[in-house]
Amino acid sequence: MPSSRNVVIIGSGPAGLTAALYAARGNLRPLVIEGLEAGGQLMLTTLVENWPGHRDGIMGPDLMAEMRAQAERFGAEIVQGDVTSIDITTRPFAIKTAEAEYSARALVIATGASARMLGWPGERKLVGHGLSTCATCDGYFFRGQEIAVVGGGDSAMEEATFLTKFASKVTVVHRRDTLRASKIMQDKAFANPKIAWAWNSEVEAIKDVEKGEVTGLVLKNKVSGVVSELPVSGVFVAIGHTPNTTLFRGQIDMDAAGYIVTKDGSKTNVPGVFACGDVQDHVYRQAVTAAGSGCMAAIDAEHYLEGVPSPFTSSVLSS
Repeated sequence: MPSSRNVVIIGSGPAGLTAALYAARGNLRPLVIEGLEAGGQLMLTTLVENWPGHRDGIMGPDLMAEMRAQAERFGAEIVQGDVTSIDITTRPFAIKTAEAEYSARALVIATGASARMLGWPGERKLVGHGLSTCATCDGYFFRGQEIAVVGGGDSAMEEATFLTKFASKVTVVHRRDTLRASKIMQDKAFANPKIAWAWNSEVEAIKDVEKGEVTGLVLKNKVSGVVSELPVSGVFVAIGHTPNTTLFRGQIDMDAAGYIVTKDGSKTNVPGVFACGDVQDHVYRQAVTAAGSGCMAAIDAEHYLEGVPSPFTSSVLSS
């Protein structure tokens, strides 16, 4: 028999753990299924300086450990593992992992989104050590330095333009000789004297993985075949994100890019299913906004369950 729960939360990043905290304080006894990447993208981040209340910053893994402990303190149960299948067309919802089966009267999806990487040798080791996928998060660390942005779409132009507030020079590396970005974003980037361009270029390698820091990029021109080195102390990959929504395809409304569509807070088109964090937010993608939407999802789940007969007792969420 599946283990019956009031609320199951899938994902354990800032959104999922905040949802767990609020649901636990509401006496909903939530179950959190961590996922394979427990803690989300902040586990790959070094110093987080834009989390409110930590004026000197806090290490990403430390922040996630604190959030996890706080949720558990109020009664959230957190289990390791990844969801292998889910059925949200039935009531209660049916959720399976490799180790167990669960049924849930309410479901919070907080599976996040994964930044697309280019597959460079050793690039994962350099995340947080000169390689980033978030200019808003990490731009401050590159004051007065020369850095690179890889990509040619709106996200890349936005990242490059933002980074000129800190860096002395930003080189945009693009594999074509024209940009995919909208004209207004292109015009803004072309007009910025701090932005340089490496056209028709692909990244062959990052230096220096062995040292655990970024010292430059090895570029190959696709037209001439010439290989060159670009000395930089940081590189920002801006080729998009992929929402982790494969499990829910065909069961829930998504946009063309695969992000879950929410309305009226965190509600999806399926009653009793709520989504929060980067899995439904392709605009802000910040830890603090993910946490805020996790709070919304827990409160929305609480209100939903108040209207459903239950053998469990549910108190009003306290602040």
